[in-house]
Amino acid sequence: MRSKLIEILQKAAPEIADISVSTSENESHGHYSTNVAFALSKKWRMSPVEAGQKLKEAIVKADTGGFLKKIDVVNPGFVNFWLSNAALQAELKEILKKKTKYGRPISKEVPLPKIQIEFVSANPTGPLTMANGRGGFLGDVLANVLEFTGQKTEREYYVNDTGNQIITLGKSLIVALGYTPRQPVDEQKLYKGDYIKKWAAKNKAFIKKNQTDPLVVGQRAAKDFLADIKKIVEKMAGIHFDCYTSEERDIHQKKLPQAALAVFKKKGLVYEKEGATWLKTTKFGDDKDRVLITCDGYPTYFLADAGHVLETKKRGFDEKILILGPDHYGYVARIKAASQLVGLAKSYILVTQTIRLVKDGKEMKMSKRKGEFLTFEDVVSDVGADAMRFMFLMYAPTTHIDFDLKLAKERSLKNPVYYVQYAYVRAANILRKSKGSPSTSSGTKNYFLSDPPAGGKSKDYQKLDPDASAKLLRELIKFPEIVADTANDHQVHRLTRYATELSRAFHNFYEKERIVGEKDKFLAAARLELVKATEIVLGNTLGLLGVSKPKKM
Repeated sequence: MRSKLIEILQKAAPEIADISVSTSENESHGHYSTNVAFALSKKWRMSPVEAGQKLKEAIVKADTGGFLKKIDVVNPGFVNFWLSNAALQAELKEILKKKTKYGRPISKEVPLPKIQIEFVSANPTGPLTMANGRGGFLGDVLANVLEFTGQKTEREYYVNDTGNQIITLGKSLIVALGYTPRQPVDEQKLYKGDYIKKWAAKNKAFIKKNQTDPLVVGQRAAKDFLADIKKIVEKMAGIHFDCYTSEERDIHQKKLPQAALAVFKKKGLVYEKEGATWLKTTKFGDDKDRVLITCDGYPTYFLADAGHVLETKKRGFDEKILILGPDHYGYVARIKAASQLVGLAKSYILVTQTIRLVKDGKEMKMSKRKGEFLTFEDVVSDVGADAMRFMFLMYAPTTHIDFDLKLAKERSLKNPVYYVQYAYVRAANILRKSKGSPSTSSGTKNYFLSDPPAGGKSKDYQKLDPDASAKLLRELIKFPEIVADTANDHQVHRLTRYATELSRAFHNFYEKERIVGEKDKFLAAARLELVKATEIVLGNTLGLLGVSKPKKM
């Protein structure tokens, strides 16, 4: 609906290239609003209110299809719009016609970018944490949204299976069996916990044979831990990946860090200082230049990351979205710099904030290295993937989360995901009990939202509840805009908020409108149209969120 309104505005004000239209929170301010009169006032040399009045006249002429019911210009120059009943009716018909395809944009002639989304990518040194799970759900749903809008995506898990963290993992396992690695051991940096003891006990012979080579031990353990991670994210949490990229096999063995270094040198951005090789990342927004090769000749993690970005470009991706945990803020500027240097058209980096687990009103302290924490697997098993996914996604990535374990397990309308799923089940039950689909005859369609005829009410006229039904329909038609905005700015929490608002509107509609058993068949059919549309749109929303659509609750 917003896009149709923008088309009308473009006809009315062709001199403005970029027209912005926002959804009004309060219907007294219209269904939509625009501030384009402020830009027009400068071009037309008049006040914003006068420009708004002139724009209103042009809109009335441009709206040849009767899309708008009312236009209002208010101080200091905003123009508010109310949609006509005919426009609302037509959009309802679109929902019922397109079903699962409702909300998908019309295909464009311009090729859409190919996007790689990298998320989770936790070091395979132990169980997944809550932060890993938060990034996992975020990346999974963002990929769903982009694919829904027709974009080509790849979901990547980047496996850090080499380097110091893998050596430290190997040392931790060797020490757990009482052996002493050849290299120095810092007890404070070793990984601890039952998972270390269990793997060491299960692989005694292998550790004994390789006790002097912690890298070999660590890589073997990392391979097993990664296999467990795959089972947890894919089967338990429903998080899908298209590929798992190995840092050792796919980056270092293919000499991609060296290839990235060659690209940087060719651009004249590499220099030597204090025996190390540096990259001028400050030219691309970083707070300081970054070391590529240390003074003792070892490539840094950053150079490996640059090689990974180069590999992404070589494989034909135009854009990359990277989702990082709360301890990776320092990576943002340098990764963006590397992306620019290797020629990626765009790179987006989303950094999630921390999660506090709350049980019985108290925070549960977590430490992965000490092994004192509830794992992602523990919580998914305890509360279920639906509750965890929905409640994690209720917040913007930049917001801290207090995750209430008790609330997540509660089967009542207090539980956010239960509230939404119950609305979906309620709609499906109504349709099942009605034993039929809503009528699509022209008589019923006109009867549904038409205004009383001129000269008074007809004897058979019955109007749907003016508040509950209208509110529900307006929420339903927001879905395409919610999807488009989320694909554009990656703010996935918008979907959970929308699902909640739509469910609230439907629950309110249900309480006020009798459907099953309604004697007036035309009125019943009109109400069923809204119920069916709710089932469709709420089902589409849950599908994008990766939340199940239960048959009963």
